[in-house]
Amino acid sequence: MIHMKKILGLILSLFFTVSIFAQDAIKKVIVEPYYVSDEFDATDTTGGYLEPGSKTYRIYIQMKPGCMLTKLYGDNRHALKFSSTANFFNNLDRGKTFAKDINKSNYKNNTVALDTWLTIGETTKKATNTYFGIIKSQDMDGSFIGGVNNDGGSAGITNGLLTNNNPKAGIPLTTEDGMDTLVNVPTNWSDNGFTDLISGVDSSIFGSIKIGNSFTSNKAYLQNSGVMGVNPDSNQVLVAQLTTRGDISFELNVEIKDNNGTIIKYVAKGIDTLNEKVCTYLKYPQECGCKDPNFLEYRSIYACDIMDSCKTRIVFGCMDKNACNYDPHANYNVQSLCCYPGLCADRDISLVCPSLGENATKILLYPNPATTEVTFQISSADDNETKYVVFNSYGKEEFENTLHLLPGTNTQDLQLTILSPGLYLVRFYTGSSVICKSFMKN
Repeated sequence: MIHMKKILGLILSLFFTVSIFAQDAIKKVIVEPYYVSDEFDATDTTGGYLEPGSKTYRIYIQMKPGCMLTKLYGDNRHALKFSSTANFFNNLDRGKTFAKDINKSNYKNNTVALDTWLTIGETTKKATNTYFGIIKSQDMDGSFIGGVNNDGGSAGITNGLLTNNNPKAGIPLTTEDGMDTLVNVPTNWSDNGFTDLISGVDSSIFGSIKIGNSFTSNKAYLQNSGVMGVNPDSNQVLVAQLTTRGDISFELNVEIKDNNGTIIKYVAKGIDTLNEKVCTYLKYPQECGCKDPNFLEYRSIYACDIMDSCKTRIVFGCMDKNACNYDPHANYNVQSLCCYPGLCADRDISLVCPSLGENATKILLYPNPATTEVTFQISSADDNETKYVVFNSYGKEEFENTLHLLPGTNTQDLQLTILSPGLYLVRFYTGSSVICKSFMKN
């Protein structure tokens, strides 16, 4: 029988843990299928050959409302990584390393809109309007790319390029382009590790000079004063667009300014410190498994569920076989629930362990406090051997002894001259029971 206060304490403890987790600035990372290229897109040679069936993905970081994304980076402990099982596509005509540098009018040219790039929210600007990435399902202002808004590429395709309505990419680009304006435009842009400081040439997978399928850096970063999502409630900020025929993977590290103006670092993997938090959502493909904390298979690192991965429901209880309330059905030990004669966390031992009954061994200890010696009075129903161990207040064993008990009352004196003044615990092992007593030496 478990005391109701203990159960309530466990529930409150679990609720508090979940509540703390919910306060993290990052909620999740979203990989949005943005477009699937077709044979018409492949006709263009001005922007470079785009293989039919290439997929364009957009990566968003979703934060708590009010938080701002300020930096995407790699450092000595946490590399920034992007890779694919095939080469990334970079437009040779007017593609850029960073989306903010693409002129809005250039999105009408060939396959510029499918270029591979990085950003912190911003996708383009023209005159007084600055555009930012937004998931297509939340974009309500139409599209300025693809179809009639496209020049048809080098082959002059009549109805324009980027018209494929492949359902794997969701809403067609000709309906919604995943871009909308935002009033609060970021400032103080800076970057490192992508372009040559002198020539300005980008030879990474985000540039058009060198074709490749991976990018790893411990020094690269892109940062600005901070960006919120176009939709303040969902607060999703675009950080990358990747176009490739292959399967993508990445590891991100970001800095986020929370509602109090505090900068928090989140990394894809590593060790928690005072300055950073490991966020498994920042790694893709995400590790999946059982996300239900009511099952033994649950792991907090899982970012997504796998059906039927939760198999063993947790049964709380005492799994110490020396305890009088040992529960053979329990699979999750809660030591504070375990009861021993004389040690039952302020609970009624007769209710928790009624099996002890009248025939159980009973132990008295006196005087308490003691000065020179303490006496154990042990009542036993039959012959048995009892071992006792004395521990100091730090849990260090001072000495032990074994007694042969006879039916009835047995006494044993313990000399205290070798002990320093303080609190001591005596643990008696008799039969299948463990009985704990404490005394103070003056």
